[in-house]
Amino acid sequence: MSGEGAAGGGWTGALRRRATRALPPDKLLPDAQPAYMASWIYVFGVLTLAALMIVLVSGGVLALKGPAWWHVSGTGRYVNSLHLWSVELFMFFMVVHLWGKFFMAAWRGRRALTWVTGVVCFLVAIGTAFTGYLVQQNFDSQWIAGQAKDGLNSVGIGAFFNVLDFGQMLMWHILLLPFALGALTAWHVLLVRLRGIVPPIDATTPPATPPAPAATREAAG
Repeated sequence: MSGEGAAGGGWTGALRRRATRALPPDKLLPDAQPAYMASWIYVFGVLTLAALMIVLVSGGVLALKGPAWWHVSGTGRYVNSLHLWSVELFMFFMVVHLWGKFFMAAWRGRRALTWVTGVVCFLVAIGTAFTGYLVQQNFDSQWIAGQAKDGLNSVGIGAFFNVLDFGQMLMWHILLLPFALGALTAWHVLLVRLRGIVPPIDATTPPATPPAPAATREAAG
């Protein structure tokens, strides 16, 4: 191997160097944050991530065990309730986080893409929660599916998104939409690390160097 090839490392080396420049370890996992991070409004993003982890783990167990387990078994009903309430908390935390960042104008400072990915995460989460109601395999899910089918047919998309097909809805709920939500969430978090936490609107940036004393300025003049 030539010296140039060894130093360059090919496309993998170039990709590694670019990733390290964009997200160095001290930026990806910082050990210090600005003082304004002490506000509670910044906590809801982390709470949303924590609730999402519980949603994914409990949902994975339910998908493996099947409807008979979560309707009949005591443990299954517990995990099903854990999944439901973690979804409720996830949506609550995300809405508070979204509205908080809206009123803080979180798209400031080259953070427009960070804001957009967060909004798209919210929309995908609505679709994921909706399909979750459709795969409960009880009378509630049947009623919801019937009403939703009429609504989707009225706008001409009922043939492409058949809410009466349990297999199709299960695939959307446990695979396609969670994958999209997880990928968007990871992208959102990486953008937060890359662009930084949005400061409050009235936050002031301290000067880079302290002003010189008056006596020093007079001597220099």
